[in-house]
Amino acid sequence: MWEGLRLQVFWLCLGLAVWNTAVAERGHRRHLSPYRHRERRKEGQVLHRSKRGWVWNQFFVIEEYTGPDPVLVGRLHSDVDTGDGNIKYILSGEGAGTIFVIDDKTGNIHATKTLDREEQAEYTLTAQAVARDTNKPLEPPSEFIVKVQDINDNPPVFLQGPYYARVAEMSNVGTSVIQVTASDADDPTYGNSARLVYSILQGQPYFSVEPHTGIIRTALPNMDREAKQEYDVVIQAKDMGGHMGGLSGTAQVKITLTDVNDNPPKFAQGVYAMSIAEDRVPGEEVGRLKARDPDQGENGLVDYAVLEGDGMSVFEISKDSESQEAVIKLKKPVDFETKRSYTLKVEAVNPHVDSRFLSWGPYKDTTVVKISVEDADEPPVFIAPNYSFEVEENAPWGTLVGRVHAKDTDIANNPIRYLIPRYTDLEEFFTISPEEGTIKTTRPLDRETQAWHNISVSATEIGGHHQDAKVRVNIKVKDVNDNAPEFATQDEVLMCENVTPGKAIKTVSAVDKDEMSPRQHFHFSLAPKAVSNHNFSLKDNRDSTATIVVIRKGFSRMIQDVYALPIEINDNGVPPLSSTNTLLIRVCSCDSKDTILSCNVEPYILPAGLSTGALIAILACIVILLAIVVLFVALRRQKKEPLIVFEEEDIRENIITYDDEGGGEEDTEAFDIATLQNPDGINGFLPRKDIKPDLQFPLRPGLRPVANSVDVDEFIKTRISDADNDPTAPPYDSIQVYGYEGRGSVAGSLSSLESVTTDSDLDYDYLQSWGPRFKKLAELYGTKDPAEDNS
Repeated sequence: MWEGLRLQVFWLCLGLAVWNTAVAERGHRRHLSPYRHRERRKEGQVLHRSKRGWVWNQFFVIEEYTGPDPVLVGRLHSDVDTGDGNIKYILSGEGAGTIFVIDDKTGNIHATKTLDREEQAEYTLTAQAVARDTNKPLEPPSEFIVKVQDINDNPPVFLQGPYYARVAEMSNVGTSVIQVTASDADDPTYGNSARLVYSILQGQPYFSVEPHTGIIRTALPNMDREAKQEYDVVIQAKDMGGHMGGLSGTAQVKITLTDVNDNPPKFAQGVYAMSIAEDRVPGEEVGRLKARDPDQGENGLVDYAVLEGDGMSVFEISKDSESQEAVIKLKKPVDFETKRSYTLKVEAVNPHVDSRFLSWGPYKDTTVVKISVEDADEPPVFIAPNYSFEVEENAPWGTLVGRVHAKDTDIANNPIRYLIPRYTDLEEFFTISPEEGTIKTTRPLDRETQAWHNISVSATEIGGHHQDAKVRVNIKVKDVNDNAPEFATQDEVLMCENVTPGKAIKTVSAVDKDEMSPRQHFHFSLAPKAVSNHNFSLKDNRDSTATIVVIRKGFSRMIQDVYALPIEINDNGVPPLSSTNTLLIRVCSCDSKDTILSCNVEPYILPAGLSTGALIAILACIVILLAIVVLFVALRRQKKEPLIVFEEEDIRENIITYDDEGGGEEDTEAFDIATLQNPDGINGFLPRKDIKPDLQFPLRPGLRPVANSVDVDEFIKTRISDADNDPTAPPYDSIQVYGYEGRGSVAGSLSSLESVTTDSDLDYDYLQSWGPRFKKLAELYGTKDPAEDNS
């Protein structure tokens, strides 16, 4: 491969020349040229040596070079190159033409871009010499490598920081805490660019770090967690072996001292004074005391015990696990008149002791507790600090809930009266016996309405100072199965018309207001009236759900758009309850992918050529026309005569014809025509004109006048009476004409017809004084005609 070509490398950096020369001496030969040179030793021996076509050297380029000119990597030269310019050098491979360019005449290779070893450490290139005019290869192609020479351009980096570590307090010097590791992207095989050295910048004198491993160790003995628990340590990693000019990186390490049992418990006082009233009952708390231990967790646990004292049989001691306090309680009743003080010696000890620190012990402490007995008039005391009772729901009135008990511990021992304050039981669900303290219900309780009733009971002394005490009573209403299950949701089920038989269309579940036991579940079944349906079936999943399955095909929402499926749900309770719930299944129109398009009922056949919008417009026009007709008819009916006859609105009373010539003083007996038209109006009754009475009453006997009666007045009264008592007669038949002139008038009749047929000697001259309205009448009757006198 290397026949005829000689590779000559020109290095720019003097420091690399020696290294490259050594590499060149280690270069290997490729193919040997057919030409051989003969060398003759001093003794005359002739040695034959193969001519090397390529002078092989490995190329090197310094990374991150930022000079103004391209870097000369090396030069290619072939033995067949006579310098006349007929040979052209070609470069191919990684980065050829972009990163590395070659002068095709001289064979000089330059790097045109800044290289980064951390991105790519070496490039493989191929060189070849060809004839310039024919591009025919003059020698076989040869590969060579250009390596990127590393420089220290990457600082050390801690990849896992910040670090968290724990070490026990009181650890020995040199105890390993944690190891931190940094990495450097530079070449670890070249120089010291990636040689790291660790040092501690913060955290002395408590901790140290190994320079080459990064292991952090304790540097001080007996570090006490109770004095300081957390330490912030800063570790530095520096390359170039830690020498001047190297790059560095830091990491934060938070070190926490864990606790060990290195502190004994300690009482704050040597003597504690407590007191208790003589009316206290056994079990009541007398007082508390605490031995403090600064350790944590189980190392700080403290147990208490009474070692000696005259109160060992009267008092007992226990521990509050949360507060780690010693609780002294009354074990037996005390009597002020018998003994007024007691003494206890109490010990506090660590239950968990570390054998490494036994020499620091003992891990215990003692104190003295003095308890004095007080004599005082105390209110009644309930036996228990609070009471909890249970009662079943729906229990009948008067059911016993429980009993509270309080007593007066004074010498007088007054009786106690119990009372439930109304503000704690506003609806008065419970009552209490004043003497016995028994609580009973006043009516059945409903757990689903209120599961707990929290009331108070007051106990008051009868006599003495009437002191009282209250206690909390919590009453739980126990559940009974008195609510039937029902659907969890009431949603409709949407089903496609083209649904296939056997498809599950809905999974239903149920809820129950009652409490469900762990073994209780719901059973589903079709109601008896739906068992024989041929549309749907129900499968009980035995997990308090059921699946609705279609059992036929061919549904059509035009024939039936909604199906009601009654489902019976049983809660399997004691006693078992069941309910029937109706599941509505609506048939919808769907596409081929079972996507619901519409669930509304639409006309089955639409007229040809009319769209849905056109039909809606036509229907709207029809509705508007109907509204106009109804409005027109309503207006016309308003113009008609009202259904109720009102006296002031009836105009027919103004069109009645009277042929009355005047009745003189008897005109006051004239009839009110309005009354004749509506005789019931006097009593406030206005008859309807459009309703005919259902009942008919006969005329009263004796009221019909004689046919030839000359008393017209009596005739009219009779007719009025008939009309008033005839419910079948319409109210408007009283528009009649009466020719009655009245009777008993002094002036008599003024009719001109009667005056012609009768001879009258009456003097009508008085008409002259009646005024202008009677002037014509006075001219006719008041003065005799002179012609008649002459005749």
